[in-house]
Amino acid sequence: MAFFPKISFQCEVEEYLSKVFRNSELITALGTQEAESRYQSLLSHLSHPPAFTTVRVNTHLASVKHVKNLLFEEIQQQFKGLCLPVLEHPEIQDILLIPVIGPRRDIKKHASEVIVGAHCGYAVLRGAHVYVPGIISTSKCLKAGDLVSVYSDIEGKCKRGAKEFGGNKVFLGNGISELSRNEIFSSNGRLNGMGIRMIEPVYLSPSFDNVLPSHSLLQNLPSVVVSHVLNPQPGERILDMCAAPGGKTTHLATLMHDQGEVIAMDKIANKVKKIKQNAELHQLNCIKAICYDGTKALSVEKGEDEQEGPPFLPESFDRILLDAPCSGMGQRPNMAYSWTLREVTSYQPLQRKLFTVAVKLLKPGGVLVYSTCTITLSENEEQVAWALETFPCLQLQPQEPHIGGEGMRGAGLSLVQLKLLQRFDPSAVTLQGMDINSLQDSREDDLISLANKDCIGFFIAKFIKLNSK
Repeated sequence: MAFFPKISFQCEVEEYLSKVFRNSELITALGTQEAESRYQSLLSHLSHPPAFTTVRVNTHLASVKHVKNLLFEEIQQQFKGLCLPVLEHPEIQDILLIPVIGPRRDIKKHASEVIVGAHCGYAVLRGAHVYVPGIISTSKCLKAGDLVSVYSDIEGKCKRGAKEFGGNKVFLGNGISELSRNEIFSSNGRLNGMGIRMIEPVYLSPSFDNVLPSHSLLQNLPSVVVSHVLNPQPGERILDMCAAPGGKTTHLATLMHDQGEVIAMDKIANKVKKIKQNAELHQLNCIKAICYDGTKALSVEKGEDEQEGPPFLPESFDRILLDAPCSGMGQRPNMAYSWTLREVTSYQPLQRKLFTVAVKLLKPGGVLVYSTCTITLSENEEQVAWALETFPCLQLQPQEPHIGGEGMRGAGLSLVQLKLLQRFDPSAVTLQGMDINSLQDSREDDLISLANKDCIGFFIAKFIKLNSK
């Protein structure tokens, strides 16, 4: 049973999605009732966090076993002796999985309240403490050391500095205030430190603030899978077209044993700076981060010498990852999606521009992986259908590992083609909470199966370029 309300959309977006998940192909295959049930289940899942915290180990610097032992000790310390398992994944051998306990329904609320912004609230549900920039409102007499109940303003209607808020808010758990109200809303400039230390979160998940920063990285499970699907090899030249903040970039470099070249592009300078920081933190030298617009990355004229780029000469890369800008509807948790239909549908043309450039930059025999963290047909299966029709040189390829479901019907792709795609659909499992007792009674295989399914919404397609035409 859902603990939080289903994710809400603007009316026009809700109508759009309703048609997507009730398309004629899907209805014919599943029946109206089953299609509707899956859609409603998806909406419920999106407002809840995934059932596991996924930690990718930086195997360039440490072994999985070593980091597993360190994390186990860290979790015991954080949870005062509570013994949570740290699981190794049998197919994705550089990640660790930590079950998330919750939702905990028996937490008593305090009279003193703190309201945080939606994004801060989502971070809290995945194990973070509350930092001052995320705080919007507190009770008027808040002092450092007070026990407080923390709520998320999911619709963004609370005014900064308000002393009370009666709008739509969601309970996140209890914490201890590190600062007084006056310090939080000081006119001397915003503080950046911790504001509330969470001690009774609704979802119990370890905090990774300054925990093994060079040896591990929090990544959603499908985001780790996509780099394995690309399967970069030592010595190759790889392009990560839309790379920020660099989690997949550093993963690609690690899989290549830091041998070869990974060009990581993003058109926003601050994001490129973050990629460089991540590369340095993980001690990876083969990454070259560049501030550049991926839609303009193809050189229209051949120079006398091979260009370091960008723009790059045609057929310059052995493999390309296009983790495309998208509407982001697969991210979890998300209780209120505020974008307009115009914003949602603006991504398909941009994705096609980037895809076209990627195909031209790829060497014959090279591999192109396209991925998004959204749930729409237009940004996923429809893009695959368009790509196969537009570029006869491309052929869909099987994916390894393949732990998500097959592609969704509705874009005219064959059953064979759909089976080659990988769509992570959190509604594939029943929404259920996890407590210590149920965790102890569960088989490890069942927990791994749950982790594979109860994750964010994500999509992966893998192509090979057969020739230059």
